[in-house]
Amino acid sequence: MAAAASSASSVHDFTVKDASGKDVDLSTYKGKVLLIVNVASQCGLTNSNYTELSQLYEKYKDQGFEILAFPCNQFGGQEPGTNEEIVQFACTRFKAEYPIFDKVDVNGDNTAPIYKFLKSSKGSLFGENIKWNFSKFLVDKEGRVVERYAPTTSPLSIEKDIKKLLGSSSTL
Repeated sequence: MAAAASSASSVHDFTVKDASGKDVDLSTYKGKVLLIVNVASQCGLTNSNYTELSQLYEKYKDQGFEILAFPCNQFGGQEPGTNEEIVQFACTRFKAEYPIFDKVDVNGDNTAPIYKFLKSSKGSLFGENIKWNFSKFLVDKEGRVVERYAPTTSPLSIEKDIKKLLGSSSTL
């Protein structure tokens, strides 16, 4: 059962759909550091973000780090494909091995509950709304949102924050 954003205390309280429409209970990620990102295939930020996300994932996946990618078509219509097309694109072109979920809305009346929770946990200088593709939320092992990063923030630039949460000292 998916929690309402207002009653949730952690990311682990939510159930979301994967790209093939199956329910995924986010409590399965307890004990892992998460980077939750709204992704798009046709954005000017696509190449750099997908490339660096894959680098981070490859480096830290065995240390308890996961990336949860949520495709979103709300910004310039830059994610028009089906879930299958999106997964194919990310996995073929960028060797993405992390989970890519069902396409969601991150703003407006149909905002996915997980995004309502993320935004209410960490607003930005510009208010709660997600501004563009590749907004990033860093979540600790207990499912608490600890930081929010702008779309233009390079994934590699937040490596130090990821390492701190993992309790790791390795660097790229």
